[in-house]
Amino acid sequence: MKKFKLLTAAIFSMAIAAPLVSMSAVAERYVLISHAPDSDSWWNTVKNGMTLAGKQMDVTVEYRNPPTGDLADMARIIQQAAASKPDGIITTLADFDVLSGPIRSAVDQGINVIIMNSGTPKQARDVGALMFVGQPEYDAGFAAGQRAEKDGIKSFVCVNHAISNAVVAERCRGFADGLGVDLGNSMLDSGQDPAEIKNRVLAYLSANPKTEAILTLGPTSADPTLLALQENGLAGDIYFGTFDLGENIVKGIKSGVINWAIDQQPFLQAYLPIVILANYDRFGVLPGNNINSGPGFVTKEGLELVEKYAGEYR
Repeated sequence: MKKFKLLTAAIFSMAIAAPLVSMSAVAERYVLISHAPDSDSWWNTVKNGMTLAGKQMDVTVEYRNPPTGDLADMARIIQQAAASKPDGIITTLADFDVLSGPIRSAVDQGINVIIMNSGTPKQARDVGALMFVGQPEYDAGFAAGQRAEKDGIKSFVCVNHAISNAVVAERCRGFADGLGVDLGNSMLDSGQDPAEIKNRVLAYLSANPKTEAILTLGPTSADPTLLALQENGLAGDIYFGTFDLGENIVKGIKSGVINWAIDQQPFLQAYLPIVILANYDRFGVLPGNNINSGPGFVTKEGLELVEKYAGEYR
């Protein structure tokens, strides 16, 4: 009888323990949502950062975005992601008015949220997110403006391909303030079509021949601007700074057509939130502050690693 009781107790213990082992083997699932259209190749680096973090932390990761960049569509994607009950959501906050409601709703459902890339630390707090991981856009623009001012620049055009993203426009405003000039009409709404961007840059420079510098806000606007400068003969003769990195931007820096690029490190903007959420879910640990992933200036002198990994991890 004693042996029977011991055997019964052992079997009962195994029956209880088995579901616990199975549950612990289920990986956490995190969804990263961006505002980027499918055509924006800059986000490939974000996807790579997310994928690598997922492998290293042994969690499931998913990337979702509105194919055309429509923010109303993005709001629906956030709602759909929250309804799927993930362990966490990492999302951009490209337009506070459009996206804050769905993000707050996800938080209210008990889903941990981290804001990355677009938005501000204050906006992240306002929607109840754990933190913000990204570049302080005004500060980055201001630092770029100060750099250009030291190089003797007094006038510029800021080619803005994301006019609906108010935070991105802070780059242009910061640049103007860093130069010590009024932004005025120096911000060009270029749209996102490459041919249209090139034509609008050509038209602006033709109408404003005394423009001393060009600031682009990423590969989407930088690549067509490079083509415009080749066409009007100003490549290498006009001061050219840009945000972000890409294959053509790296080539432009190497050839001397682009003076510098500001790297906000999109790899880290996706990689770090996955690592942070996994450790928060497992151990309850969380960094006490928001994380600035940039800005950092990339020039011709520091291109070795950047050139090797541009478009992949840089």
